[in-house]
Amino acid sequence: MSVKPTKAMVLAAGLGLRMRPLTETMPKPLVPVAGQPLLDHVLDKLAAADISEAVVNVHYLPDMIIDHVKSRSAPKMTISDERDQVLGTGGGVVKALPLLGDAPFYHLNADTMWIDGARPNLARLAESFDPAKMDILLLMAPTANSIGYSGKGDYEMRTDGTLRRRKENQVVPFVYAGVAIISPAIFKDVPDGEFPLTLLFDRANEDERLYGLRMDGVWMHVGTPDAVRAAEDAFLASVA
Repeated sequence: MSVKPTKAMVLAAGLGLRMRPLTETMPKPLVPVAGQPLLDHVLDKLAAADISEAVVNVHYLPDMIIDHVKSRSAPKMTISDERDQVLGTGGGVVKALPLLGDAPFYHLNADTMWIDGARPNLARLAESFDPAKMDILLLMAPTANSIGYSGKGDYEMRTDGTLRRRKENQVVPFVYAGVAIISPAIFKDVPDGEFPLTLLFDRANEDERLYGLRMDGVWMHVGTPDAVRAAEDAFLASVA
């Protein structure tokens, strides 16, 4: 039985070091691509999916992000302020859990961009998430048609959707697209303070409760200033 999330967490606390010099004066989530900040591309997707509330964490140049999202009415914006501490991708979620509640929630990187295929990928994720057998469902982009990505991939995916992390010298066909549905129950027994969310991905993987869904559409990895232009070209071509 699938569960449709009503809340989302958007990770926007990173330093954006690889995006310098653009991020010397603005946080990476506010870097504009095709006329609007990366963060707004993500929030617009959430609004279109009828997500009622988005929790956004902030650390680097936090006031710029807080001021930027004040004008949004959908989804309702809540800030998880991490300006006084570095919590990492995992610790940041732990701090925000009281705002997210007990139900599975969407989890998105603020710098992820994608072009949907025939059906929105957020809806497809919700339909595919089965809490009886999954703790985490990751949206997986095929490396072959992703834009701006040149790595070796993150996971191989079995026919039933279970994932296997790439071994050190291996090349695998799928990369995590920065969009997931996560059950908050997995945050029991986690380290205090800073830790990476991949720790929980690995735990779920060991328990056979980490699944993937192949993206329908095109993922854009906007990690460097050079990648911004490639993402803009792809996005503008998709809406032309």
